[in-house]
Amino acid sequence: MSGGMKDLEEKIGKVPLIFRELEKTDPELYEKVLGLDQMVWKDGALSRQTKKIIAIAIAAALRDEHAVSAQMAGAKKLGVRKEEIEEALRVAFLLAGMPAYVYGKSKLDELMG
Repeated sequence: MSGGMKDLEEKIGKVPLIFRELEKTDPELYEKVLGLDQMVWKDGALSRQTKKIIAIAIAAALRDEHAVSAQMAGAKKLGVRKEEIEEALRVAFLLAGMPAYVYGKSKLDELMG
């Protein structure tokens, strides 16, 4: 696994298969995507932890199982508390409806107890 891939794994918890494939099949695009990823996830006006919480809520609203699992794994590594994610899922519920909350909550309980 390349250095960039290891950094990505530390940030998001689980590297999507598409990134591993992209590194081999289209190295130029891989480098550009990785650069954008690094820019987005670095601490700025929002901390990486806050960005993870937002990402989990969005992924839950979209009911993207892989993204929810990957983002929760990364959030756990960053020390994000279960209660913080629960609160974000309530916001997703308010804006995206009950399915988003139920989906995110079941994944939260499964992955973070």
